[in-house]
Formats: sequence, structure tokens, C-alpha cells
Amino acid sequence: MMSIDLHTHGKLSKKTHFSLDYFLSMAREAKENGLHAVALTEHFNTLHFADMMDQLDHHFEYKGDYYVVEGLKVFSGMEVDVANKGHILIIGNRSHIRDLRQQLEPHTAKDSFIALEELMNRTDGYPLLRIGAHPMRESTPLTHHDADTLRRLDALDINAKDLFQYGFGMADQVRQFADHLGLKVIAGSDSHQPLQFGSVVNHVDNVCETAEQLRSELLSGNYQLEISACLNVKVKAAQMMKELLKKSMVVAL
Repeated sequence: MMSIDLHTHGKLSKKTHFSLDYFLSMAREAKENGLHAVALTEHFNTLHFADMMDQLDHHFEYKGDYYVVEGLKVFSGMEVDVANKGHILIIGNRSHIRDLRQQLEPHTAKDSFIALEELMNRTDGYPLLRIGAHPMRESTPLTHHDADTLRRLDALDINAKDLFQYGFGMADQVRQFADHLGLKVIAGSDSHQPLQFGSVVNHVDNVCETAEQLRSELLSGNYQLEISACLNVKVKAAQMMKELLKKSMVVAL
């Protein structure tokens, strides 16, 4: 079995520089919470996205579709904003992630985000896992997009931050929407801060080395989604710590 969080971030926020020490604190906390793997889905328009990947390439071994970070598998990926609101998680080999990120360079500003259909077209045929992130979040919903286009995704994200904000009933709403589309649902902590790990977890029946293997396991239903009874405490503590850290960085500047 492999326990994995499919929506995580390696930086405190999009505006901060990548810190290897902070990233390692994230990885260690993930392991402390029983995770064997995470998908690093940093925002595609985060500050110096390529620099983050360069540092990961320099410091860690890469096998299959993941970095080996002190025994934790860190699958490469990114979170892409699409036009008319919505975020899509793309997980796959670092070469595909780098290539897609380069293609999206003209689409990093809010007024030029790529259309969802075009993003699907550009990623069709590649061994990638494509997930609709926090699909019913009020600020970035996916519910208004064309249903046939959404059906080209592999899954929707039951997001820990949304469960905290809207209540655990949000999980049922996402499941109903996914059932309507014929999609799977997976769990993502959406963590920018170590304390959030373990709030939601996917327990995959078989150990995976590539995004394609992971996709196959998920589509076959060979996994169980777990929502921690401590989710509210974990997310609230993480949000409070994130705000304190951001304030301390401003004071330092």
C-alpha cells in the first residue's frame, strides 16, 4: 500500500522564494503523518517555478516520476489556473511538467489564463494524471465549465481547506458532482504549511513509481480516501502558522 497526498505545495506562498529548508520541513512532516508520497503541485505561476525545479533536480535523486526526499516520494506536478476560473492539477514526469510549463508562459497572468479545453488538448495523450482542484470552492469553481470537457479529467479533488471552510458536507457535494461527470474523487490537503499534512490521505492499494501507474490505480478504484478526524485542528493550525510566518517575513524585510 502507498499513502499519498495528491495536492501539496512546496512554498509558503506564490510570492515567496523556494527555500530548501522549508521544503525539507514539509517532507519530514509528511512522513511523520504516515505519508509515503506526495504530489508537489506548486502553482504554475508561482515566483521562479523553474528555479524550484532546478533546485530539486540538483539536490535529490529522481526515479520514475518522483524525487526521493529523505525517503519520501515527491511526484512532480503543478497547479494550473484556467480561464473563467478554476484550477487543474497536472502530475507527471518532470520533463512533461517542464515542457507544459514552458508552453504556458504566455498564460501566467490572470487576464491570459489558458482555456480549460485548450489545456486538455495540450495534455491529451501524455502519461499524466489530471485532477480538478477544489471544484466547488466559491473563488475558483469548476461547476460552470462544459461537462464534456470536465469529463476529460481523471478525478476531482476533495480538498482539506474546503472541508475546513465549508464543513465536511463538502465532500458529499464533490462526490455528487464527480458521479454526475463519471469521475473519481481523490484527497488533497492543499498544504502550504507542514501542519496540514495528514488532514486527508489516499491509501493506494499498490506502490506506484509513475503518474501513469498512479492514474491506473485510481481509475481502477484501487484506493481508499481517508479524512482525518483532526482535519479542522490541522488546517486551522496550519493557516495560523502560515499567517505568522508571512508577517515575520514582512517584518524581516
